[in-house]
Amino acid sequence: MSMNPINVQLSEFSRHEEPFRQTYGTGLDTYIIRLQVEGICQALVHGEMKEIRPGDLLLFQPGDIYDLRIGYLQGASKLSGDYYVMSNGPGMREWWNQKARPTRTKIAEDNRLKTVWYQIILEKRRLDGGNPDIASALVWSLLMLIDRAIEESPEDQSPLAYHALRMRQYIEEHASESLSLDQVAQHTGLSVSRAVHLFKAHFGVSIIGYAQQLRLSHAIKLLDHSPMSLEQIAVESGLGSYAYFHRLFRERYGISPGAYRKKR
Repeated sequence: MSMNPINVQLSEFSRHEEPFRQTYGTGLDTYIIRLQVEGICQALVHGEMKEIRPGDLLLFQPGDIYDLRIGYLQGASKLSGDYYVMSNGPGMREWWNQKARPTRTKIAEDNRLKTVWYQIILEKRRLDGGNPDIASALVWSLLMLIDRAIEESPEDQSPLAYHALRMRQYIEEHASESLSLDQVAQHTGLSVSRAVHLFKAHFGVSIIGYAQQLRLSHAIKLLDHSPMSLEQIAVESGLGSYAYFHRLFRERYGISPGAYRKKR
């Protein structure tokens, strides 16, 4: 993928506890990407005011009529929090024109996506306004993560599908650590039995089985590219003891870790 420059005008985490409204009645002159992470607000989507809830990703382009309202819903909390970036430039036009994307998509919130977003915010907060090349590269990373999040968004948009995706993301983030079924279930507010059943139904593998696949994949990379001892690799990949690492590796690949390393 080419990396045409992206000019970041403004990027922040915005948190409101009082009514707030932002409108561009004659149309935007910039691209806006916005991810709701707390509370409920309203936004104009295809000419209608829609409720925007946590996990809703909004994409707007120059010329779009923009209307964002916080604290205007009867009986709803005024609290609202979101990440946003306002940008333009040839890189944004290139990304936008690559393919059609929905104006609003419900995504499974991803800490990796928010981590990159936070780095954009920090770069723009520098007294010198930040390095444009660094900011541009970070936005490109954000856009690619957004594309993956949109692609992985369940077609049925069901809450259960999002619970499953959030569990998978949590496992991917913590696979190299000690990880329990209770931790994975708590992340989505489900019981352990419900979480176990839901994950297996959506991905065809158990929670523990998926964590083992991730750990073994990481172990292979370390075997291929690291001088670490086999015992160190077992710990680093989250498999704990070498005996456990050895047994799982042989069961999956039909060869011991030591023999695999010698065949490289």
